[in-house]
Amino acid sequence: MSKKVLIALDDSENAKRAVTFAAGVLDKSSEVTLFSVLQDHKSICQYNSPSLTPTFQRERAAFCALEDQKKVLLETASQQARQELAAAGFSEDRIHIKVKPLEKGVARDIVNKADAGYDVVVIGKRGISAASDFFFGSVSQKVLNGVKSASVLVVT
Repeated sequence: MSKKVLIALDDSENAKRAVTFAAGVLDKSSEVTLFSVLQDHKSICQYNSPSLTPTFQRERAAFCALEDQKKVLLETASQQARQELAAAGFSEDRIHIKVKPLEKGVARDIVNKADAGYDVVVIGKRGISAASDFFFGSVSQKVLNGVKSASVLVVT
């Protein structure tokens, strides 16, 4: 049976493992959305105020260039994920790439997208310590606990 699958994607190794897992075990007739949340730092890059620290004002160009590079890395990761899924037998016309600007937070934005009609969410687990996970939580943990209308697969 064909499912609507949401794969949370960034440029991390954890996300790549999630794609590889999905490629190997999910129904090849599924409709897959590779979903990324892109933090908007352009507003900071364009903000010009005397209240900004002199250090940030000096380093603004380098900071903004890094943010542009992050977008390029995300686009590359999305295309590589699409190629991996297609090579595994998923129909290319059923693989969609969706990049969304950050609204409420990475985890909450993924949860909102997942609850908008998906059957399965696949997300990589971040490699953090149990103590860090307990005190701060992780995106995967927040998605696991937040999604109400879909199954969530957390890939380690």
